[in-house]
Amino acid sequence: MRSPELKRLGLRVTLPRIKILHLLEAAKEPHMSAEDVYQALLQAGEKVGLATVYRVLTQFAAANLVKRHNFADGRAVYELNQKIHHDHLVCIKCAKIQEFVDEIIEAQQLKVAKQAGFAMTDHRLIIYGVCHTCRQI
Repeated sequence: MRSPELKRLGLRVTLPRIKILHLLEAAKEPHMSAEDVYQALLQAGEKVGLATVYRVLTQFAAANLVKRHNFADGRAVYELNQKIHHDHLVCIKCAKIQEFVDEIIEAQQLKVAKQAGFAMTDHRLIIYGVCHTCRQI
């Protein structure tokens, strides 16, 4: 449970923030848009406005509690910051997002940066393609 983290990050502990945080922690799908979060809250009987959801997710991203991604379809999705780096595979047909970790790719990126005299501070690798399910259709 990350609720105590809100205070540590300088965010007031409010009911909407706690509801959204709990929803993200319990979500089966780790990448959710603001609209996805809003719809899930409505389905759970929670009364939180869409503007509040956008505001809270923006605050969470600024506090590095969540990571914001913009994949090919142009909409922002959010995932809890697990503090463990991973990359993404994104299906261009169904928008399914799959996470992966590959130590060889990570090492190669560091090597390329070092050879260029570049001190890498962060990176994102997104591979776009067609998932197995969509290829079967």
